[in-house]
Amino acid sequence: QVTLRAGAELDAHRVNQYTLTLRAACPGEEEVEERLFVQVTAGQVLRCDAPFTSTGMRWGVGGAGRRGPWVPAGTGVPRLCCAAGGDVVRVSADVAPRAPLYVVLPQPLGGLTVSGGCPEFRLRNQDTPLMLTHRGLVLAPASGFDPSKDTQTFRLEIEVMDRHGHNCSGAVTVEVLPSQRPSVTFHKSQWAVTVPEGTSPLEVVTQVHASGDNVRYAILAPTVPVLFTIDEVTGEIRSTRRLEVAHARLLVRAYNTLHPADRATATINITVQGTDRRAPTCVPAISVFQVPETVSPGTTLVTLRCTDPTGAKDCLHYGLEGPPASLSRFRMEGPQLQVNTSLDYDSEAVAAMGFQFTATIMVTAGGQSPRSTRVPVLMTVTPVNEFTPACPNGADFAVLETAAFGSTVGRMAGSDRDYPPDSLEYSLEGGTGPTQPFSIDTRTGDIRVVGPLDSQRYENYRLMVRLTDTRNDLDPAKRQSCLCEVVVRLQAVPNKAPVCTPEVQELWITARLGSRQPVTRLVCQGSPNGVPLAYAIAGGNEDGRFWLEGNTLFYLPNDLAEPRTFVLLVEVWGSPGAPRRSTVVALVVHVTPRTTPVPSSTTTRHTTLQKELLVITRTEAAWLPPAWFVTVLTVSSALLLAALGCVARSLLCR
Repeated sequence: QVTLRAGAELDAHRVNQYTLTLRAACPGEEEVEERLFVQVTAGQVLRCDAPFTSTGMRWGVGGAGRRGPWVPAGTGVPRLCCAAGGDVVRVSADVAPRAPLYVVLPQPLGGLTVSGGCPEFRLRNQDTPLMLTHRGLVLAPASGFDPSKDTQTFRLEIEVMDRHGHNCSGAVTVEVLPSQRPSVTFHKSQWAVTVPEGTSPLEVVTQVHASGDNVRYAILAPTVPVLFTIDEVTGEIRSTRRLEVAHARLLVRAYNTLHPADRATATINITVQGTDRRAPTCVPAISVFQVPETVSPGTTLVTLRCTDPTGAKDCLHYGLEGPPASLSRFRMEGPQLQVNTSLDYDSEAVAAMGFQFTATIMVTAGGQSPRSTRVPVLMTVTPVNEFTPACPNGADFAVLETAAFGSTVGRMAGSDRDYPPDSLEYSLEGGTGPTQPFSIDTRTGDIRVVGPLDSQRYENYRLMVRLTDTRNDLDPAKRQSCLCEVVVRLQAVPNKAPVCTPEVQELWITARLGSRQPVTRLVCQGSPNGVPLAYAIAGGNEDGRFWLEGNTLFYLPNDLAEPRTFVLLVEVWGSPGAPRRSTVVALVVHVTPRTTPVPSSTTTRHTTLQKELLVITRTEAAWLPPAWFVTVLTVSSALLLAALGCVARSLLCR
């Protein structure tokens, strides 16, 4: 963009052409050079051929359908040109303040001609409320025109001058026509309003309305509103506080916000009338009851007996208030509170409410000042044992035939649709015994092994488990149950440890001279597949006085001077595969020398030692300090570390 330097003056008679050389370059590209030729021509001076005159007028429509000022045809606002007789502009009296009415523009052909800058506009006569801007724009008065019914005329004499002192002048006549818009008017000049005593603050008492454009409202008297206030847009009159018995007289004005002189007033007499404040009385005043979940919709829960102290009959109205979840469960049929929907105790929606529903019955006496009484209602839904417990599908479990005592077989997971869900007790029909070596947890339904499993007689066990529901009815005696069959299948263990009977023996023998002497024969049972058992002395035979051949134990005679007791450990195992499962048999052998004067015996005494239950109790001492001690110890440690840090820092600084 090439502009003329500020303060520069062009003279076509001295220099009529300038040649400018322009260079331009983009990053990474070559520079381009071009020339610009500026020619200067001699300009025309401002001249006036004749007074200002109009070029034809028409009525303009602007705003929201309101009539606007007179404007020339083909332009937005009137424009000055050179002719005789001056220009005439006609506008409506309700034109907005400072609205543009007329503009003076230079005409290069046969009219105003400007040379060298913008012209200056001045008013020769100052006795006019109209305004002329420095751009030649004629504006309406700042306060608007007087909405008079007579035509008003204003004449403006305008002088136009350029910076060289050349000027011309003209005249513009503005005719202000009476406004044709409707004036602000109240339909009634005064009226009376009666309101009841106790009206709440900011409650609408009455509303005023006036016809006209851009209407606003205000209270003229009293000047300081005490009891009432008015909305300036809607005309609603509201109370400023709770009303008591009184009488007020309000003077209200309605006016056009664009033309405040267009206004009207009205008088409003407001009477606050006393009323009987006694509310209806109801029996019962509060209602608390329990209903079973099986109650059907439409059942009447309570019937209110309400009376109006004023003696009026058939003027009581009944309604419900409260949480939406509770309101959907009730309905009012006159003074009767009834069940509206199902009260299923087993549903999640009822459980989420804590099985209680609250509501308030509002009894209202009609009239100018309604009076209400509220009756609180609390309903508790009680459970009913409706459903029988159900057995699970496929109660079939498997357990190793060598399962230890207390091993878990499986869990019996019954179900019950009553709330609380699946609140069941489990019991085993027939109890626990050799034919049924199992027990069941009454709470969880876990089945455990509590006895030896006889895989020789039983391939599986069939158990009958009883499921009984609990806490599903208000009456604990109303319980329901069912029997479920459970099959426990025994799984064989191919390489189990042999079983010896007895596992501990105590023997007495007398040593004889000669070859080996039999002591005892071990009785052990291995796996059912008939694999032969192997025997070996695992301990107690340090001097080699005993020999094991198969399952028979022999004593090898030796010079034994005194009676002696030997404790032997014999290991018995089955198949040679790994891992090897074995059983250890303990043998306590008392050997008496032949020279000892005891009766000779060719028999061996066998004594089975009974196993005694050994209970080991271990007590662990633990010290649990109180919380305050831990806190004090922590703070003290932190302070000690901080002090040591400060000492170390001071030593390092030195």
